Amino acid sequence: MTLDDLRVYVAVCRAGSLSSVARDLGCTQSAVSQHVKRLERETGVALLERRPRGVVPTQAGRILEAAAAEGISGLDLAVRQLRDLVDGHSGYVRVATGATTVRHFMSDAVVTFRHRHPKVNLEFHTVSSGRGSFDALADGTLDLAWITIGPPVRGIEQRTVVELPWLLAVRADDPLAGRPHLDPAELADTRIIRLPPNSTSAAHLEAACAERGVRFAHEPSVADWDTALLLAELGIGRAVVPAVPRLPAPGDSPLRLVPLPGLRPLPVGWAVRRWDALSPPARAFADTVVECRVAAAG
Repeated sequence: MTLDDLRVYVAVCRAGSLSSVARDLGCTQSAVSQHVKRLERETGVALLERRPRGVVPTQAGRILEAAAAEGISGLDLAVRQLRDLVDGHSGYVRVATGATTVRHFMSDAVVTFRHRHPKVNLEFHTVSSGRGSFDALADGTLDLAWITIGPPVRGIEQRTVVELPWLLAVRADDPLAGRPHLDPAELADTRIIRLPPNSTSAAHLEAACAERGVRFAHEPSVADWDTALLLAELGIGRAVVPAVPRLPAPGDSPLRLVPLPGLRPLPVGWAVRRWDALSPPARAFADTVVECRVAAAG
């Protein structure tokens, strides 16, 4: 049993396919199969069940997958920490972000961190879903993920950095544009540009509205908050968005932002596999983002 055998096996379990792992590794399906067969010979049990459309781990296979994934992640972390010890403050920090995260939440922190740690490389990876971020954290592909805080996820620690109030975004000529604030009940049955329906932020908004007995009618959905703001600015529709940093100031554009204080704010922040296992550079970057957000709020 080798570390390569275990890495390949974990990849097969997650992909559900020998052929897709072979493509990713640039080898044959037979070579991938040999890794699995070696593990089955060593353990004396069947680890994979063949299905018409791929493979799934057996009960024994799930046990080995969980242990192997944890062990590989720990070994990868140890190697990175050893490199940090050798290099001093050099190294790298791999961060999962959404399409608009760096612009709205991290631009000041990136500049500050770069001045403090000029030899550390920052790598930003756009991940389309919270589930994808959690998988990448669990297998050690990423160090940190900026997420909308949601329900607990096994093997992942979440930490709220800021809670964002909700705003109604409309054009300046909209009848609601001049209001100092709005009760969510006044928007009942209003057609709203929809946030991605499978996103944590959309689920949070729907739950916050349900607490107030409010339901929106929806326009077609958009991929991110910035697109929703742009459509509202163009007069295509109204949008309910969180009050992310660096939104347009009144008068700078045709867009107007009306507070919705009756809706429960949206919590956003960091997700990691384990805080106490973060590399020193990753912890420093996470702390710098928090520091800059506190400074901006003050």
